[in-house]
Amino acid sequence: MIIRPFIDTDEDAVVALWAECGLTRAWNDPRHDIARKLQVQRELFLVAEADGNVVGTAMAGYEGHRGWVNYLAVAPSHQGSGVGRGLMDEVERLMLQRGCPKINIQVREDNVGALKFYEAIGFVADASVSLGKRLIPDNPEPA
Repeated sequence: MIIRPFIDTDEDAVVALWAECGLTRAWNDPRHDIARKLQVQRELFLVAEADGNVVGTAMAGYEGHRGWVNYLAVAPSHQGSGVGRGLMDEVERLMLQRGCPKINIQVREDNVGALKFYEAIGFVADASVSLGKRLIPDNPEPA
């Protein structure tokens, strides 16, 4: 397995992986998310590749106060093989290079497997509430 920055030809495989992992939502166009990420800290959009196939992703960012990770995804066929840990190790290395003191991650509360994974690699729940406000709608939210 190699971990490398995203390249444009990865897009279809990455979108398919996110769908396979249940990360996509009708109101949130993954192709728009990719296009936006490529405009900001493109080098922090990581892909794990095995045998020429995209098997994992991590979309990271650092704004000077906290680092963030979105779209951590590992193909079900590769879960438990170290791909997720490898991606997060690389994210942490890149964040430390930038002087980032802390990484935050948002996980849907019903995603028990992801919560267990993050706890296993040292993340703890913060006493905070995540709030959001969409400024640019990708697609209308379902009623």
